[in-house]
Parts: sequence; structure tokens; C-alpha cells
Amino acid sequence: MRRVVITGLGAITPIGQTVADFWRNLVAGKRGIAPITHFDTADFDVKLAGEVQDFDGASLLGKKESKRLDLYCQYGLVAAQEAVAQAGLAAANLDSQRFGVIVGTGIGGMTTFANQVQVLNSKGPKRVSPFFVPMIIPNLLAGNLSIAFQAQGVSETIITACASATNAIGEAFTKIRQNQADVMLTGGSEAAICPMGIAGFQSLGALSTSTDPLKASIPFDAKRHGFVMGEGSGMLILEELTHAEKRGATILAEVVGYGATSDAYHITAPSVGGTGAAAAMEQALTDAQITAAKVGYINAHGTSTVANDKEESAAIIKVFGDQASKVAVSSTKSMTGHLLGAAGGIEAIACVQTLQTGIAHGTMGLGEKDPACPLDYLANEARQVSPQYCLSNSFGFGGHNAVLAFKKWED
Repeated sequence: MRRVVITGLGAITPIGQTVADFWRNLVAGKRGIAPITHFDTADFDVKLAGEVQDFDGASLLGKKESKRLDLYCQYGLVAAQEAVAQAGLAAANLDSQRFGVIVGTGIGGMTTFANQVQVLNSKGPKRVSPFFVPMIIPNLLAGNLSIAFQAQGVSETIITACASATNAIGEAFTKIRQNQADVMLTGGSEAAICPMGIAGFQSLGALSTSTDPLKASIPFDAKRHGFVMGEGSGMLILEELTHAEKRGATILAEVVGYGATSDAYHITAPSVGGTGAAAAMEQALTDAQITAAKVGYINAHGTSTVANDKEESAAIIKVFGDQASKVAVSSTKSMTGHLLGAAGGIEAIACVQTLQTGIAHGTMGLGEKDPACPLDYLANEARQVSPQYCLSNSFGFGGHNAVLAFKKWED
């Protein structure tokens, strides 16, 4: 199998609009969860979200271009620009037909869809934007990325709810390993903090109704009661090892394993005992040809819902056995909220940064640990862990489970 390395990262998040800012704030324990400003929440029970503040798509992408792109596409394009720049990719050093794009999104252009329904109802069909369809369909992020960076290889979109970005990275990894591409732009993007998005998850009973940002997204805490919606994008450049070395690229980490399973159990609830999640972790370990004992850090899905945190903890215990309590585990969502289809993108970036720095960020807001969640969640502080391998877990509505295994880069 061909080896696959990471040579570029890009992030737009509620706690930083570059990878450097995102990582610095993660380690510092900064919360990006605050009262919603994107719309008036007077009629909503849900008051908090992890919004990207002061994002200026017009200046970053051009005024004309940004008007033709839903916010989820804008986030994805800007994050991709950072990743491509860090990787040092240019047309001169690439075979464009061996450069592909696989990205994930859970919902796509929901904000545009909801806004244009209002236009239809109030002003009639002739006032609906001619860009409505290309702004809302989920595959247009991949399409726009392919055009922007002249990636003429595979161009696909993965939609597996909250596992979307992790599945996308895993599938991109597979394309390179199987010699179907040399370079892949991958990750996820989401922008669903709008009245329809919040109302839908609120009606489902999935969101926290806390008005205290410090008590809203509290994964693994006994008083957790729902997740907080987040938004943004995380993008990565994956590259075949010898291709990266020939370019003189700086290698950040290596992707070594991928697992994907289905609970086949329930449309929103995880399987009892975390059986599907455990199977995905076991697949990733087998694919990486390592034992669980080699893993020093797990970036948990850690949504702050009662069922997810309990069953994910059970899954980790099932896979790691007596070693489970010795593995450092933390939830990025405690600070960013849940970025849905983009969550796995920024969490993969957190894993790469942990491998590079030897530091794992904490799980903020964890006060009283749930007895059903008995692991070491790095409560409220970052820690020096220096792992050689780490896992990134993502699980989505519909029973989708995706897990990536990363390795510290060693010459």
C-alpha cells in the first residue's frame, strides 16, 4: 500500500479562522459558544451556538463571488486556501488529473434554501435567485474547490451527517493508497446556524437549551443535556509520500488507518454498548496494523448528548479493555460546538496538531463526570501526552460511524 501523509491544513472555526488561532485557543480552553447573533432567537428555546464571528467572505473571496456562494461554500473555500498554501501546491508541481477533491457536508446550503423560500412566498417565483440551485446543492463545494484549484481528478461529496468529513478524509486516503490519485483536498464544511437549522434540531430535542455558555456543551458531564450547533470548515491536503518528498513538502503527520461501519439500529440514537462505533475503531486499528495499546490519544465525537457520550465511552472500553482508562480522550466540541458535517475536519486537524506538539487539548466544562463515562477526558485542561498514534471518532444520524488513525511523522 502507498503511504499517505498530510502536508496542509486549513480551518475556519468559532475559535479561530486560521489553524494557528484555532489550535492556540483549543489549548487555552477558549469557548466559542455564545448567544446567537445570526438571527433573532426571541421565539426559540435554543439561545446559544458556536458561530464564526466577523467572517468577511467578500474580502476573502471577492464581492461578486461571495454573493454566488452559500456560507458553507465560503467557509470551505477559505479553509482550503489556507491548506493549499501551507502545502505549497501550485499547477507547476502537480499533475492536475491526479489531484482530486472529496469533501463532506451534512446539510449543504440550508441558509440559502431557507432565505429563498421566504423570497418565493413573499415576492413570487420570478424573484428566486438564479443561483439558488448551485448555492444549495451539497456537491457544489467539491465542484467549486475543483474549479478554484484546478483539481481534475475525482470530485465527490460525502453526506453521512456528522460523520461526513471523517468519511471524506477516509475515502480520500483510500484513493491515494489505491493509486487513483497523488494529492487530495479533503475535509468538510457546514453553515446551518439559521432559523430553520436551529428550529429543526430544537424540535428533535437534540440541542442544549442552556443560556449559560459555560454549561451548554459539556461532553461526558453528568448534567449534559444536548449539543450546541457550531459552524465552519476544516480542510486537509493528503499526499502520497514520495510525491510529497519529491516536492520538498513539509510533512505534518501520516494517515495510517480508516474504519467505517453502520449501527443499523436507529435513525438518531447510537447502538447500545457502542457496538458500531467500536467496530469502526477496530477497523481503523486493523487497517493501521497497530494494536489499541499503541494509541495515546482519542479525539472523541463527544457531542454532549446523553446517549452519544455514554455509548462512545462504552465503545472505547470495548476496544481498549484494561487500557481504556490510560488513554487520553477529549472533545473539541466542548469549545466549538458541533460542526455537524464539518466536525471531523477540524477534529482531524486537532489530532495532527497533537501529534506535532505532544499536547492534547482538554474537555472544557466537565465538572461532575457521569459514572457511565469513566475515562480520562482531560477535564478542563490541556495535557502533555506525546502520542505516536491517535484516533479521531465521528458518528452520525442514520448510524454512520467513521474513525481515522493518524501517526506522528517520523523520517
